[in-house]
Amino acid sequence: MPPEGTARVYADPRHWLACGFGIGLAPVAPGTFGSLPGLLLAWVLVRLGGQMALALGIVAVAVAGTWSAHALAARLGLKDPGVIVVDEIAGQMLTLLGVAMTGSVLAAAFVLFRAFDVLKPPPARQLEGLPGGFGIMADDLAAGFYANLALRAAIAWLPHVVSAA
Repeated sequence: MPPEGTARVYADPRHWLACGFGIGLAPVAPGTFGSLPGLLLAWVLVRLGGQMALALGIVAVAVAGTWSAHALAARLGLKDPGVIVVDEIAGQMLTLLGVAMTGSVLAAAFVLFRAFDVLKPPPARQLEGLPGGFGIMADDLAAGFYANLALRAAIAWLPHVVSAA
């Protein structure tokens, strides 16, 4: 943390959004913990307004998250600090777009997104090189896209394991 301390840095609401309202401050695996609100938010949005609400929610989180991640990264003087988890929230939400949300689908979506976020297959890793908040957000959205495709394949090919009903 910067010398002025955590309280002063996180006094800006943009910074709280970027760190998932404090989840990114987890002492271990902040990205993993940061993915969990994405599951919950996606589930709530689908329950309230269907897949269109989820799609709009993904756009809103991605736009606000890019802005807030840029602000916090600049404040901390780091390219992609681990405390920023709004990108994991958006990527996890994208993983669930267009699929039924059963318990097994949510579990599979979580595992798949975390795997693609860690592995960062091309062009996800290259997207990290985009400037500021764009680079922070883009690689996780790519991971969410890959995870969504893998999840759809799992639902189609392994319906007895990943049940969409």
